This record gives sequence, structure tokens and C-alpha cells, in this order.
Amino acid sequence: MQLDELKPAVKKTTRTRVGRGIGSGLGKTSGRGHKGQKARSGGGVRRGFEGGQTPLYRKLPKRGFTNIHAKDYTEVTLTMLNKSEATEVSAETLLAEGIIGKIKDGIVVIATGSLDKKLTVKAKRFTKGAAEKIEAAGGKIEVI
Repeated sequence: MQLDELKPAVKKTTRTRVGRGIGSGLGKTSGRGHKGQKARSGGGVRRGFEGGQTPLYRKLPKRGFTNIHAKDYTEVTLTMLNKSEATEVSAETLLAEGIIGKIKDGIVVIATGSLDKKLTVKAKRFTKGAAEKIEAAGGKIEVI
């Protein structure tokens, strides 16, 4: 292969030249039709504009709110804790082992599955069932 034989990865399309005579198919009004708001330079309407009619987003009822102080925890199951190689499990060790993707505002341990080994688990929150199962397996829980 030579330098002059290289081709672009994406096929380049040429810009449509409008207003270049009747034979081009895009002469005179250049594909904009006759008069009207969309025919003018700078013309057109904003997103959601419905010709002056009350737009749908103003007709629909507004309900509820978003709590800006709400905590978003990463849920960790007992089955996931079984996969961990460490004896002292925390959010950082789970992240390093690739068991969880993000820590967010901390981790909460839930009682899905069963625990087969003795672990010391450090987390922001534990469900009642998860705490019982960890201690039944001979492990310890630490609330951070």
C-alpha cells in the first residue's frame, strides 16, 4: 500500500449546494418552499413550540419533587460477599476486586443468598437479615 492509495475510513459526502439554478432541483427557493416562518433566514421554531397553542409540557401536571439530600447506596448481596477473596471486606476491597462498579454514597449489605465463610464486613448500612446471617457464619459487622 502506498500513501496515495489511502482512502478515508468514512466516505465523505459533499455539501449540497442550493440556489444554483432550476436544473439542480434546488434552485430559486432552495428547498424552503414559499414564504412562511421556516422560509426566512434565521427562521424556525424552538423545541416544544406548537404554533402558539399551549404546549404539552405546560398542560401536564407537575407532581412530587427530587430530594437533593437522598443517599444513593450501592447494594451488595451476601452472594457477592462470597466471591470476595479478602477476610476484611470494605467498599474499597469490593471495588478493587471488580465485584461492584461504583461506591456512590457507600454500600448497603442485603440478605440475598447465603454466606459460607467468616468475614469482617465494613459498610454504611446492613439489613437486619444480612447482619444475622453474617454473625451466624462467625463473622463480624462494622457500621462505618
